[in-house]
Amino acid sequence: MSHPIRIPQHIAIIMDGNGRWAQKRSHPRVFGHIRGASRIKEIVLEANRLGVKALTLYAFSTENWSRPEGELSVLWKLLKKFLQKEERELHQNNVCLRVIGEVERLGGDVRQVLDPVVQKLSQNTGLQLNFAVSYGSRRELARACALFAKDCLEGKQKPEDMNDELMTRYLWTSGLGKLSDVDLLIRTSGEYRISNFLLWQAAYAEFIFSDVYWPDFRASHLKEAIEQYSKRDRRFGGIATQVRA
Repeated sequence: MSHPIRIPQHIAIIMDGNGRWAQKRSHPRVFGHIRGASRIKEIVLEANRLGVKALTLYAFSTENWSRPEGELSVLWKLLKKFLQKEERELHQNNVCLRVIGEVERLGGDVRQVLDPVVQKLSQNTGLQLNFAVSYGSRRELARACALFAKDCLEGKQKPEDMNDELMTRYLWTSGLGKLSDVDLLIRTSGEYRISNFLLWQAAYAEFIFSDVYWPDFRASHLKEAIEQYSKRDRRFGGIATQVRA
């Protein structure tokens, strides 16, 4: 029995395996990051073409700050280069860009490139593209709790009013509104963990762990993941007949 293709509204991807891809080819790790950065555009445009509403890419975690300074420098240069090179095409394809995470930790040279691009693309109404940069989900949840507590002290909220919908408004993904819940989470490179990524938003996501390293991940792999997703029964704690009804 064939399954109709269901396009997830929100796809999140942990772009993993750049360093191991390079090391397998006897190249420095940074070579893998360079190749990995070149894969982003194809995946973004394919997601947009397929009708995906939101795409969140795990570009840099809060834990990644501990990496060697030379590697960090390359990562920031690649981010700036991607933004400068692809801004026009993203705009032409009506892609809206956001950055989630501790943006305030980024260097001034990065912000100088990042902020104008985000501002220019912010009014677009097509694919909602989110770069998770200096992002950690535990940090996000702790920050949300602190903001809610502050609002309670100031009389803007009451502790008993907290619910799932209200919590979502305090997260970095609040700009996505109803699209903030992840439908499909993909991790490349064969690792089976989610590494502190979108813990709240992915509570009912379907997970696909691909053995393909991110530098080799192509549009065809994205479509294969969506086809697998289409075969899953998403029950959200209920039973299949309830969901279908």
